[in-house]
Amino acid sequence: MTEQSVRLWGARFRTSPSPELIALSRSESSYFRLVRYDLTSSMAHARELVRAGILTAAEADEVCATLETIGADYEAGRIKPSPSDEDIHTFLERILGERVGILGGKLRAGRSRNDQAANDLKLYLRDVARHIGSDILNLQNALVEQAEAHITTLTTGFTHLQPAQPVSFAHQLLAHAQTFARDLDRLRDWDKRAARSPLGAAALAGSAIALQPELSARELGYDAPCENSIDAVGSRDHVAEFLFVMAMFGVHLSRLAEELFLWSSRQFRWIEMDDGYATGSSIMPQKKNCDIAELTRGRASRLIGSLTTMLVALKGLAFAYNRDLAEDKHAAFDTIDALTLVVPAMAGLIRTMRVNADIMRRQSVEGFTLATEVADWLAKSGVPFSEAHEITGALVRYCEDKSIGLEDLSDADLAAVDERLLPSIKMSLSPQAAIEARKAYGGTAPDRVREQIARLKSVLDGQKEWLSSYAGPRAER
Repeated sequence: MTEQSVRLWGARFRTSPSPELIALSRSESSYFRLVRYDLTSSMAHARELVRAGILTAAEADEVCATLETIGADYEAGRIKPSPSDEDIHTFLERILGERVGILGGKLRAGRSRNDQAANDLKLYLRDVARHIGSDILNLQNALVEQAEAHITTLTTGFTHLQPAQPVSFAHQLLAHAQTFARDLDRLRDWDKRAARSPLGAAALAGSAIALQPELSARELGYDAPCENSIDAVGSRDHVAEFLFVMAMFGVHLSRLAEELFLWSSRQFRWIEMDDGYATGSSIMPQKKNCDIAELTRGRASRLIGSLTTMLVALKGLAFAYNRDLAEDKHAAFDTIDALTLVVPAMAGLIRTMRVNADIMRRQSVEGFTLATEVADWLAKSGVPFSEAHEITGALVRYCEDKSIGLEDLSDADLAAVDERLLPSIKMSLSPQAAIEARKAYGGTAPDRVREQIARLKSVLDGQKEWLSSYAGPRAER
């Protein structure tokens, strides 16, 4: 084939493109991960061309068989793009033409790189959403496994990063699991809107040849074609929404990472990381660093940046295809590559960490975390809460002056602060009593935590079913 025929757009030009244009226009190497999706779409389009009378059934079979071979050769490394291949579509059409001659050129009828590009990425995102979803599910399962082992493990709950009230450590872990469950539900919800095929929209006005896009849509695992051909090729809100879901997930990962730093520090000593999920220092032999969490926190910034990139790229575009939209792949791939690495590592870190329950128990009453128990006890005894709050504050000051904790108060100490502080209040001044008292739905009482775990497991079962039910083209990582 000539250089002119390798390019898909050069017929009306009198001169070849400049080296600078070629360098700027050529797809990044990472974009060629979409090869298998472009091949799958091309096979669906070949069958559409049979319905349109452009290809015979025998010709379509030959084209599809050749495309299958091209896919196998590409995955095996036997073929690769050349410097003259502007993008995936140019590369694959060149190889197809080399193998089946002019028959390969017929495949271009009735479609455009515009609907091909939109379709390839959408297929990829719908597929990879299941891979990322599976990793999120594994992370949730790791949190649930640790939570089940620590339903009655007492620890400190914080507000403003100051000791607040005793909680079950399982309850703290499940707070993170609940956010990840919503992230995966957001991904499922995104997929409902992404299940529309752009194939058949052609450049922007629809195709005069591919007249039954609903058939190729079903073949590719979509629910239906896009309703509007301009919207099909010119919109990338499905990419921006995917990036938002991933950025939100990244923020939630970063919050978990932040707590892991604290919990594993010598000041907290709540957890000890497994050696296989920690690193050391090149100069300080004693160090055991929570690098997985640090790298996760750093990657979260890139996820937010990718979302911002996509939104800014979209905000000023006239509504049809523009080359600005090629930023969709760069943003999506960077996000996917980051999460593919960090989520399994975080799941392994959570699953293998060892919890120092005795240290947690001792710390659970530090910082007067039982003060709310005093105020609640007074309120339930008929004292207005505003007054109970003042009495409790005075009691805390008394303890500070004597360098004791609330749990160390004697009957005389209580009476010295306020005569309404009866000895029976001591029954409430333990971390066990504090968490048992929080027995409302969603509270930290052990029975409520067990119920929360059971409900969450049911949610995870539904998510697992969604992950396994996708019938579209499958990706390999």
